Amino acid sequence: MRPTGQKPARDWVRFKPGEKPSAVPEKPQDDDEKLLQLLQSAKRELQGLRVVHLHLSLLKDKNSTDTLSIKHAFQEAASTATFLQTYSLSNDDLIILYKGMRFSNVSDICQKVERVILSRTKMTGPNPYNEKALFSVLELSLNFVNVIRFIESLAAKNPGHINSAATKPPITLEELGKIERAMAIFDLSPFILNQPIIDISEEPNLREYYEVYITVRELENRVSPNFDITSNRWLFNYFTSNLDQSTLRSLNYSVEFLRNNRIGLNLNLTTVLSDVFVRFDERLNAELKNNLVIEINKVDLIENEYLFREVIEYAAYKGFRVCIDGLSPYWVAHLDIDNMGCDYAKIFWNADMDSLKEPEKSIFLDKIKNQSSCQYILARCGTVSGLLFAHRHGINLVQGRIVDNILRKGVSISDAIKTAKVMDGD
Repeated sequence: MRPTGQKPARDWVRFKPGEKPSAVPEKPQDDDEKLLQLLQSAKRELQGLRVVHLHLSLLKDKNSTDTLSIKHAFQEAASTATFLQTYSLSNDDLIILYKGMRFSNVSDICQKVERVILSRTKMTGPNPYNEKALFSVLELSLNFVNVIRFIESLAAKNPGHINSAATKPPITLEELGKIERAMAIFDLSPFILNQPIIDISEEPNLREYYEVYITVRELENRVSPNFDITSNRWLFNYFTSNLDQSTLRSLNYSVEFLRNNRIGLNLNLTTVLSDVFVRFDERLNAELKNNLVIEINKVDLIENEYLFREVIEYAAYKGFRVCIDGLSPYWVAHLDIDNMGCDYAKIFWNADMDSLKEPEKSIFLDKIKNQSSCQYILARCGTVSGLLFAHRHGINLVQGRIVDNILRKGVSISDAIKTAKVMDGD
């Protein structure tokens, strides 16, 4: 029995249309970044998660009590769930991830919410999934691309919305000396990762090769947490030369994991022509020798064109492949890539590529369309938009976080593209 004078707990069904509680809190900080990071890092263990997407941004007349009442309704039902988490988005939508609740129970809650809210206002149009409903209940594994693309679209509408790390001072020569001494005895193996380049023209999607690379930011946090290694270009180039040599020495003792895979190494031109690389090459068996891709940054190429020509000749003699790394539409348009002797050219995806102006756009796309001796790779594909851009313009090789996430879910890239195109209305 309730003590005298105590008011009953309020839930969403007791709110009258348009009613406001005595003190409505200010709009909380949104969860866009938190949800995006979760979706990007989600592994197979999250299979079975469902998504409830409540499209409150489409309401003609928004009411702050709607969000409170919906959260309360799901919290009451959460006792039967093995997992339930609510995310408030910057556009006023709600995303609820859950596992272990009966679909009929979730649907009942959503329908009651929809009935109460639409009794006082209307929706301004269909939701992002082309449904005329205030809510969508989705299987995350099957709709991963659509959900993450919606979150990405919020970031595109709010540039700079995702928080960036605090700026650190640039590295000094003295600090670089300390790092150099530490690197001589430092175990790099925990920082050596690999990421596939996928051929989306093949079914099932084939791995063209794996780029083996060092996570510089994580290494920086370990060996020099108070300085930004990348901010001083000259010192960073010097650092990467030493890092290249340390990486090759580490790989000399762990080449077995590379067996049966074509691998790409991002190296300085001077490193490829050094004794350290010769010793690394000597340890490679015939199979690995024929499956090596040397990735050369375009800045290194421009500044050391004579060394690049030597590397091209050396690679042809040894049977290596060469990739020019770090390109943009400008560089694709102004470099004679087809006649440079390289096998791949890697373009870094940028959302601005979708809105290139003429004549830059035509020159860029014509270069890709008329490629003959060199294959283009669209790298740093962190968004579904990048993946669709590659597919739309005949770039068959892609690399990046969105590609990794889709493959990790057990979904083929081609199926993900088809799903995203439907959402785009293509």
